Amino acid sequence: MSHLKAELYAYDLTEAIWRKASAGGAEHDCVEIAQLPAGGRAVRDSKDPGRAALRFTASEWTAFRKGVVTGRL
Repeated sequence: MSHLKAELYAYDLTEAIWRKASAGGAEHDCVEIAQLPAGGRAVRDSKDPGRAALRFTASEWTAFRKGVVTGRL
């Protein structure tokens, strides 16, 4: 694991400000996203917020969003 990635996973999310994704489904099965230092993002299941969140570096988040927008993901 890279040093930056390790820092993101060491970051305490108890004070994170979570927002729901704008494209949540009718069943309210959506994800929540929080901003992290250095442009990183944390993503968690809105139905199970106690479960561990995935954490992305800024470049990983950019690649993920690009994949979604272009239909590759």
